[in-house]
Amino acid sequence: MSVLEYIEEKVKRKKMHMTLIDPAEQEPGESAKMAYEAYLAGTDAIMIGGSTNLTRELMDETILAIKEKINLPVIIFPSGVDVISQYADAIYFMSLLNSRDVNFVIRQQVMGAPIIKKIGLEPIPMGYLIIEPGMTAGRVGQAELIKRDDIKTAIGYALAAQYLGMKLVYLEAGSGAPEPVPQEMISAVKKETDIPLIVGGGIRTPQQARAIVKAGADIIVTGTLVEEVSNIRDSLKKIIEAISL
Repeated sequence: MSVLEYIEEKVKRKKMHMTLIDPAEQEPGESAKMAYEAYLAGTDAIMIGGSTNLTRELMDETILAIKEKINLPVIIFPSGVDVISQYADAIYFMSLLNSRDVNFVIRQQVMGAPIIKKIGLEPIPMGYLIIEPGMTAGRVGQAELIKRDDIKTAIGYALAAQYLGMKLVYLEAGSGAPEPVPQEMISAVKKETDIPLIVGGGIRTPQQARAIVKAGADIIVTGTLVEEVSNIRDSLKKIIEAISL
């Protein structure tokens, strides 16, 4: 079963949780420990990526360390062509659709596609949309941020992603955002689209996670949380239980 098939089958039955780990924030061994705690908490997949200070060598070392610890899909959440690793199970082949820089819309993808094909890495086409405040992801990606009350624009981008053949759409408030993507926007985008909806950024509590999946998210992503809490397993378990109610 491909990673995309794994995702598509899972979201038919339940809400999914993915843990985002930024390899630039700690040593590979520590990242692997974080992934193991997330695995014990019940997360469905590990996403690997970050906006700054990443190298292919660091990605390789981190992914290998994680795969020694757990048997879950490891998916690259790429910032550019330089972080493609042959050791991952899949890569989000994503376009930052609301970037002002064509480099993030298509040029990095053009450079990365031959590498992905050569190493046999599974690409998962995804439309990536950054919502206010955007944080580092918005700044680095030169995003024309979608305003929190601009639901019409969010729907337009999400539908465009679907009609372009992308298999997932991701609404991102930015790692460390003070608030998640608005529930009204999530509900509207979910109502108008037919592909799985991922929501990330600013999700810190079980209550927030529960509200986001009730609004329509199929998959939630938590990243900054695992860097900040002292007990990753317990913190993530509470969130994962909340989205399963």
